[in-house]
Amino acid sequence: MWRLVLVMAIALTVRASAEPSGLRVIINAKSSTAKLDKRFVADAFLKKRTHWDDDVAIQPIDLGQKSNVREHFCHDVLDRDVASVRRYWAQLVFSGRGVPPPEVGSESEVVKYVAGHVGAIGYVSASTELKGVKVLEID
Repeated sequence: MWRLVLVMAIALTVRASAEPSGLRVIINAKSSTAKLDKRFVADAFLKKRTHWDDDVAIQPIDLGQKSNVREHFCHDVLDRDVASVRRYWAQLVFSGRGVPPPEVGSESEVVKYVAGHVGAIGYVSASTELKGVKVLEID
């Protein structure tokens, strides 16, 4: 019996850690997408996936590298720390195979960018005021 309880507790912990805690992933309000899995979101920010299912270009937007929200996003969604994401982009830039998403200095700028670009995707803290965007449900 105790083994079953332990297995269930571990399963719940793993499930909870796969969901962004205190974060909201946002997209343009005109997008028909409502739900994505975590892997799709990670691939969009690492530019391994470049188009939405309706063939609109994905336009990720990042917060600055010293942002606590970015740190949580990298850990919870990308399964990396900010430094390893920086190294990932440095390798791609050096080899001429890509450029990182643009960075902005505030969460309000993320919201403004996402609201103004149909294919945009961003992330903000749960307390950020949202206008012109919608929150994605992440599996």
